[in-house]
Amino acid sequence: MFDIVRLWTGAIHRLFSSRKTLLLENLALRQQLAVLKRKNQRPKLKVLDRVFWIVMKQLWAGWKDCLLVVTPTTVIGWHRAGFRLYWKLLSRAHVTPGRKRIDKETRDLIFRMAAENPTWGAPRIHGELLKLGLDICERTVSRWVQRAPRNPERIRRWQTFLQNHREAISAMDFFAVPSVTFGLLYCFFIIGHDRRRILHFGVTKHPTGCWVAQQLREAFPYEHQYKHLIFDHDSKFGFEVEAAIEAIGLDAVRTSVRSPWQNGLAERWVGSCRRDLLDHVIPVNERHLKRLLSEYVRYYHEDRTHLGLEKDTPAGRSTAIAEKGRKIVAYPRLSGLHHRYDLAA
Repeated sequence: MFDIVRLWTGAIHRLFSSRKTLLLENLALRQQLAVLKRKNQRPKLKVLDRVFWIVMKQLWAGWKDCLLVVTPTTVIGWHRAGFRLYWKLLSRAHVTPGRKRIDKETRDLIFRMAAENPTWGAPRIHGELLKLGLDICERTVSRWVQRAPRNPERIRRWQTFLQNHREAISAMDFFAVPSVTFGLLYCFFIIGHDRRRILHFGVTKHPTGCWVAQQLREAFPYEHQYKHLIFDHDSKFGFEVEAAIEAIGLDAVRTSVRSPWQNGLAERWVGSCRRDLLDHVIPVNERHLKRLLSEYVRYYHEDRTHLGLEKDTPAGRSTAIAEKGRKIVAYPRLSGLHHRYDLAA
C-alpha cells in the first residue's frame, strides 16, 4: 500500500515539475544505470562519475532524492577533497621556494659539535656555524641537534655506575588494579636493584602515608645492605614516608616529575606483573589479590628467567645437565597460567 501511494505521489510531483528538473533527474538515473551495468560484482565509481555528481550537486537541489549508488555524504566528501586539491595546486603555483635542505656534511658537523660539547645547545652550535660561514636557521639546527646520536660512552659509564652500586639501591612504587566490583586496589612494592628481588609488597584500598611508612618498617626491620631508596612524586609519599625512610637509615632519592624512566626497574616489574598475571585475572578483593601476588612473586623469584640477569632467576635457578632420553616434566605455576620445566628424576 505504501509503495502505491509513493508511486502516485511521485507521478503527481513529476506532472508539476519543470522541464529542467526532469532532464536532470533523467540524466542522474541514466548515469547510475550505466554504473550498474559495468562488468564488476561491485561497481566502482571512477573519477568522471565523481565529477558528474559534484557538478550535479551544484546544479540541482534535489540531487539527493535519486541518488542510489552512494550516499550523499560520500558525494560531499568528494567535493571537499576536490576543494582541497584545487587550493593545494593553486598555492603551489604561487608559493616562493623555501630554504634548501642542508647537506650531509653540515649535518655531520652538527652531530660532531653536539657530541664533542655535551653542554652546548642549539643557539651555541648555531653561532659556531655562522662563524664558519654557514647560513642556517637556528630552528633547523635545533631539530638536527635533537636527532643527533647520543654518545655511547656516557651510557656505558652510567651502566657501569649502576652495576657497581646496585647492591645499595632499592626502589618502591604503587600501581592500581581494578577489582570485580569496579573498585581500585593499590599494590605497593619495594624492589632491590642487585638481583631484582621483591623485598616487600602490600595491597590496600586506601593508601595513606602512615600505611606506606608501616610497610617500609616491615620491609627493613633490621640491618640491611641498602643505602638509597628511589621513588617518585606520588602524593602518598609525604612527610610520614620521608620520616620513616630517614629513621630506617636510607637516603631518599626522588625522581624528576613525569620521568618514570628514572625508576625504570620498578616500572619494568609492574609491566611484567601485568603481562604475566593481572591481564589474565580479575581480583575479587584485597585478600584475593594478595594471594595472587604472593604466588606471582614466588614464581618471579624462583622460576621466571630475567634478561637483565643473563637469563637467570632472581633467586638463582640451577641449570640441569641435558641428557638424551631424559623425560622433561612441566610444573604448573599460577594455576597453569605459566609452567616450569625440569628434567624428571
